[in-house]
Amino acid sequence: MSIVKSDILKELANNYPNFLRKDLSKLFDITIYEMLEALKRGERVEIREVFSLEPRKQKARISRNPKTNEKVNTPEKKSILFKMSKEWTSQINEKE
Repeated sequence: MSIVKSDILKELANNYPNFLRKDLSKLFDITIYEMLEALKRGERVEIREVFSLEPRKQKARISRNPKTNEKVNTPEKKSILFKMSKEWTSQINEKE
């Protein structure tokens, strides 16, 4: 199941009826933007009791093409480590 922005905004609007939907949308956009910028700067992003995101650098290396066995230079690149909280993990793994 995937979640789209409109579903999140609808849920937020239902839970917080005093806020206007456009204000909730702006708040959501700012939050996502700030998380993205922090990751670009190499900072760790953590939402307590939910998840954490941490940028990692993969070193440049010499790899090989498995089809031709030719050596290929792989440049340095960034990846993101996603770690879910223990509470969410236990809720997902509960058996009903």
